[in-house]
Amino acid sequence: MGKTETHSLLSLCIEAITTEIIHGNNHQLEEYVFELPSDLYDCLFLQLPPLALHKLHQHLSPTHCTESVLDGFKNGRKRGRYGDFNTAWKRFYMTRWPKTGRQIHPVDHLTDKQVVEIEPESHVSDWHQMYWEAHLQDCLDKAAEEAQLPFFDRRISEIKIPDDIMEYIGHRRCICGSTCAYSKLSYHCQQYGSYARCLRLRSMLCVSETCDLLEGSKLHSLVLRRIKSEEHVNGVCKLLSQNIETLSSLDFIYCRLSSTSLNAICESLFTRGTQTHGIKNFSIKASRILESHEFSSFSGFLSFLSSGRSLCSLKLCETELGPNFTKTVLDTLLDVSSGVSVLDLSENNISGWLSNITERFSSCVSSSSKIRKLLWALRVLNLRGNNLQMEDAGSLKYCLLQMPNLVCLDISDNPIEDCGLRSLIPYFLEVSERDSLFCDLSFNNCELSCNGVGELLRSLTHMKALNVLSIANNNLGSEVGEPLGMFLGKSCVKVLNIEDIDLGSAGFVKLAKHLPEQVKLLDVNISKNRGGIGCSTFVSKLILQAPELVRLNAGYNFMPSASIVDISSALKLSQGKLEQLDLTGNSACYQPTEDSILAKFQKCGRPVVILPTPPFPIAPPDADP
Repeated sequence: MGKTETHSLLSLCIEAITTEIIHGNNHQLEEYVFELPSDLYDCLFLQLPPLALHKLHQHLSPTHCTESVLDGFKNGRKRGRYGDFNTAWKRFYMTRWPKTGRQIHPVDHLTDKQVVEIEPESHVSDWHQMYWEAHLQDCLDKAAEEAQLPFFDRRISEIKIPDDIMEYIGHRRCICGSTCAYSKLSYHCQQYGSYARCLRLRSMLCVSETCDLLEGSKLHSLVLRRIKSEEHVNGVCKLLSQNIETLSSLDFIYCRLSSTSLNAICESLFTRGTQTHGIKNFSIKASRILESHEFSSFSGFLSFLSSGRSLCSLKLCETELGPNFTKTVLDTLLDVSSGVSVLDLSENNISGWLSNITERFSSCVSSSSKIRKLLWALRVLNLRGNNLQMEDAGSLKYCLLQMPNLVCLDISDNPIEDCGLRSLIPYFLEVSERDSLFCDLSFNNCELSCNGVGELLRSLTHMKALNVLSIANNNLGSEVGEPLGMFLGKSCVKVLNIEDIDLGSAGFVKLAKHLPEQVKLLDVNISKNRGGIGCSTFVSKLILQAPELVRLNAGYNFMPSASIVDISSALKLSQGKLEQLDLTGNSACYQPTEDSILAKFQKCGRPVVILPTPPFPIAPPDADP
């Protein structure tokens, strides 16, 4: 028998075994598979689709193992093969969701701050669990797309899962009659719901029927979108009640919540028979909370805030909060001496609310003690887009001085101007003098000038833990190049964002002149500064003098075509770790990918340089004579 025929026979055998594993009733077959010689077992193992592998994996769980299988583990015969499963599931996951797979363990500067919003779970490296969780999420997303159609008039459980998703798990081998049950959403929820830890649900799925389908889930995190109607709220409450023992993170996005709805949701989170809950992270983003003049109407929500001893992260972002509602929320947190460590009130027009804290602080001893406890616990404070004025900066400084554990502060998109910035500088000077973990600061779009930022940079020079600094979208001009370069020579900053600060070519020349021989930068954004040839010079110099540099965004700087040669030379000489250099928007540097001398630079199989698009659309050649 020839080699080709042997391979064909082996393929047919694998095909038959796979079909039998998926559809057969011979429960001893899985055990026989583990008794195969290593070469045959390895060949079969590598070609099994996810569903067949899943059934084998289930066979090895303690509840399914027969005595002979357990004996095999004791003498080591199968122990090594069991270890192969996690690798196989990782391969399946990375093949099906390559982008998501690369983000399973993202590099995040919050790690350096020791700020963890969701505690690591034991399943984070369990690729088997993650695969079926992601698969179920795909099924739910497709079901939501169909359920939102105007003519949809069936039960959600009967929604058919698309063929491409079915093929991913190995159902392309099945005959039509045997796939009918498999192809329904109900089957996938029943079979894989127990693997779901984190799910995202759109409003049309937030109904009682979906809750029944997900009854076997033990959710830790839930993201809900576009919850607006009473039916949706009732479905959410039922789902929350089902997962009350395990749920620790809850997010609402693009929702419209009345006081009655918000109260009902919060009350469903209370542990049965008690007024306590286990939620650690609570978030409402890009939603509207219908504010009532009677704050007692939010009794359920306020009770939720006051009774959550485990609550460590509260985010109410872009929710159209008014100063009065914000004051009520903060008063509630203060009254119970909350231990919230992450507070995000970004994108809410609540100018003046900070003065309420300073007033309470000076009112009485008991009140000031509670305020100190709340502020002492804060580690991340996001006040971006709060319409804070220069007058608010004084109150903010007073509060910041009571936050010794703060590591991240974002006050971007607030018109505090230089006067407001100067009010905050004493705080940064004090932080510099003590052993602080403060490491992330953002002052984007605060209507600052070169003089104000120069003072800020001098006050930050000796902050040993400062890793991230962002001063983007301030009209600073070319003069800021010198103090910025001097700052980089003394600071420990690794992530720098100076996008759109009007550096110009002259500013980049000054920045390059004062750049130290070696900088610690990892991630730099210098885009939209109209830097021209000066930007090109700085980019080439930075590549050579920042050996740890991973990402550099130099887009939209009007760099001339000659920049390509200089940058190419720097990349050749560099022994660094650069993974991405973004030249988007520098149309003069355009070259067809196949002709570009920059296209040859790659990292991990991906191009290092993101090349600009043509300055104008390239028309196809005219075939007419």
